[in-house]
Amino acid sequence: MALQRFYAVLSVLSSLIAVSYSQRTPTISYISQEQYKDIGGTAELVCSVQYLGDYPLIWMKQDGQNSIPISSASNLLVHDSRFSIRHDKESSTFTLQIKDIQETDVGTYTCQVSTSLHNRVTAHVQLIVRRPPLISDNSTRSVIVSENQPVDLECYASGFPTPKISWRRENNAVLPTGGSIYRGNILKIKRVRKEDRGTYYCIADNSVGKGTRRNINIEVEFAPVVTIPRPRVGQALQYDMDMECHIEAYPLPGITWLKEGIVLSTNQHYSIATFGAAEEYTDSTLRAITIEKRQYGKYICKAANKLGTAQAEVELFETIIPVCPPACDQYQRGDAVSLSRSSIVVFGVSLLLMFRNFNSEH
Repeated sequence: MALQRFYAVLSVLSSLIAVSYSQRTPTISYISQEQYKDIGGTAELVCSVQYLGDYPLIWMKQDGQNSIPISSASNLLVHDSRFSIRHDKESSTFTLQIKDIQETDVGTYTCQVSTSLHNRVTAHVQLIVRRPPLISDNSTRSVIVSENQPVDLECYASGFPTPKISWRRENNAVLPTGGSIYRGNILKIKRVRKEDRGTYYCIADNSVGKGTRRNINIEVEFAPVVTIPRPRVGQALQYDMDMECHIEAYPLPGITWLKEGIVLSTNQHYSIATFGAAEEYTDSTLRAITIEKRQYGKYICKAANKLGTAQAEVELFETIIPVCPPACDQYQRGDAVSLSRSSIVVFGVSLLLMFRNFNSEH
């Protein structure tokens, strides 16, 4: 209602002025072109009018179906220090300045001269605010998927101009789709492999600012893969020997060592050590302690998770000479004992010879 009364007053005044002066109809001779500005920038919207006379000129902002008056002639109607109005009487030009532009300033601004109750002369200028990309919350964050299953990575971003989306992998690794870069909102992987696991980058860019990026992690669940670095290892009786097993799997598997179908555990004959080398990698070592004859033979390293089971075989055979490592400490201790005994013998023989020489001289 207040806005309608405002227009009614303006129209009555315009009609009275027209009757009094019988002046020519105003014409808008210049209006600013479409304005593209960055957030925090300054925009100047210029409107020049011929034959304005005493007709009122107002700047308005279109807000949906409503029009919000900003200024009338040289008077500011909004209480916002970011807005100001300048009037050049000689050229009959009105400049609306907007400082520290915000996203809410986007819209259509209208320069209007009311000549009567129902007649208005108008011109419009669009203010478009460039905004840096912002990746939307409905984009993929991280996924866990089983091997050979399909997976879609989605990425969306707001901003102006509309951001372009591209995909890369960590260290520029080859994407499952081929190549090192893919353009589009959805990266589709038809059959994911364990080699596809890792970090993917969704990059949104519209040449405003530095762009933005989201890291998306793919965890691929897969059955264990077991490898034995040394399928045959030898060691002498009464010495220790290590048998190693490398396992790749996700989720982490349960690991067991077997000999002749019997599950082994840590005791006086064996020691089992297992540790994670990385998130999907596990190393397990079986040490045969002070090896006896019955400990020679074939051992099985077995790994299992919810996706499957795998195993590999390692053989321990007898050697005459101790193998170092891991028998280095034992071997050195044995040498030290032998050396000590030899030294005692040599020392005893030397004393006996000296004693005999002493008796022969006397």
